[in-house]
Formats: sequence, C-alpha cells, structure tokens
Amino acid sequence: MAGRTVIVTDSTASLPAEVAAARGIVVVPLQVVIGATVYDEGAEGATPELVAQALRDFRPVSTSRPAPAALLDVYEKAGADGAAGVVSIHLSGEMSGTYESALLAARDASIPVTVVDTRQVGVATGYAALSAADVIDSGGTAERAAEAAGRRAAGATALFYVDTLEYLRRGGRIGAAAALFGGALAVKPLLQIRDGRVANLERVRTSARALSRMEDLLVEAAGGRAVDVCVSHLANPDRAGDLAGRLGERLAANLEGRPVWCGELGAVLGAHVGPGMVAACVAPLLVDGVVPESGSGPASRPQDA
Repeated sequence: MAGRTVIVTDSTASLPAEVAAARGIVVVPLQVVIGATVYDEGAEGATPELVAQALRDFRPVSTSRPAPAALLDVYEKAGADGAAGVVSIHLSGEMSGTYESALLAARDASIPVTVVDTRQVGVATGYAALSAADVIDSGGTAERAAEAAGRRAAGATALFYVDTLEYLRRGGRIGAAAALFGGALAVKPLLQIRDGRVANLERVRTSARALSRMEDLLVEAAGGRAVDVCVSHLANPDRAGDLAGRLGERLAANLEGRPVWCGELGAVLGAHVGPGMVAACVAPLLVDGVVPESGSGPASRPQDA
C-alpha cells in the first residue's frame, strides 16, 4: 500500500468480499437497527435473511450511516500503512448521510481524501469503485480515479421492481415515486435511480410483465457497448436467477465473457425495499476514461402495460 492511493467504498456498493479484497478496496459497513439491536451490515452482522425475516415479522427495521469517526479511522489506517491518499466512493447523498460523513472525515484526515458521491445505490456504486481501482492500478492519480468513478456511475442504468412501495415510503426514500403510492395495489411499480433518488419509471399490471419490461430496458440501455451486469434480489431468488439468465443470453456479446453477477441484495438496501424486490444494473465499461456513446437508453415516461 505504500505510496498508493487507496479506494474506499461502503457496504451498499454490493461488491463481493473476494472481489473487494482482490482489488484492495476497503469496504466500510453501514448499520441496520432491528428493534433495539444495532448490527454492522455483513456476513457476521446484518444479513439479507435477517432483515427479510424482521420485515415479514413486522419488527422495526431502520438503517444508519457510518459515523464520520468510523470513516476517519479507515482513512488514518490507510495513511499509517503508507497510503499517499484515499478516494472514498459512496452511495447517493440524496439517499444516505454516508457521503456527508465521508466529507466530514476527509476534512480531518492526515492524508488527502477525495470523496465521490456516485448518485447511485447498490452495485452501480461498486462498479464505480472498481473503475477507480483500475485507474490506480494503471498508475493514474487520485483525481483521475475519482473522475472515472463519477463517469462510470453516471453511465450506469439501475432499475428495480418491488412488490410494494410501503417499505420505501416508510424509510422516506420513495422520492418521485410517491405519486405511485396511491395506486400501488392496482399496478406493479418499475422504478429507477434518477438524479440520485428513486423515481417512477413505468407502471405495469403484473410482476411478470414488470420483469420482462426491465429486461428489455436494460438491453436497450446497453446498446452496443461492453458492459457489466448484476441482478440482485431480496428473498426472490427464482425470479432473479431467471432474469440473470436471460440478460446473460441477450447481452452475451456485450459481456465479452464476463459473468452476470446474481445474488441477494445487501441488508441495508433490503431494509428499504422489502422482500420480493428484484433489481438489475447495466454499467458500460469506460473506454479511454469515458462512457462510450450508444443508442437511447430507457425512456422515463410512464407506461401502462
């Protein structure tokens, strides 16, 4: 690590532990509060299964950002180990106070820390961190790494289906999708991350149609570009696996041999969307530091189907 810029992200980035370790990316956990008990997100603390069961049991579930002191400890440890600086890459500041905590910690750090608000959630933030690590691995600067993270995140398309908007409403994360809430029982909402918040994309009449429409929109978003693809779920493995398989087939040329990641959503994000959720992200790879142009991505117009 001596003389190197260290990439830091948070647990909502949904990076597999082995991937983060192999790339030298430090992951800082957010917390989940179930009843009166506080857990760090992760295999030894708050797991997706724990959260899904708590939600089914109608137990109080909330989440908490890492304190600035926790992030400062990470930055200071990197410095003590010889790092020249840190690029700290986090989920949308519109959705969590994690970015704010990172800014406060960066102010007090003894080494330079560049903080990036990806304005994304989930694996789109993880892909941004991986692109930053690519820059560092190739000898690039912290500034270039931060720029790459921002561009990769901005180029990603993240869509998700939920059985109900109730969990998003409870957590105050529903954003522009709030207009859907009154009719949520009559339709199945297909949502997107837009401008750092959850927003309505389309309204469809069945869950099968929602997932089929999601698939089509993600293929459209990929266009002719090389992409990474990830499908996530909370207590919905069969539908997620089916979607991952179809995306893998339809985007085989775009994937260039890379696998479609498919797995359970992290506990923090799961607490806000509830059991049954299926999400997918298509993130074009950077070429010479930028996201290549492609055809038009998914339309943001409402559509009844």
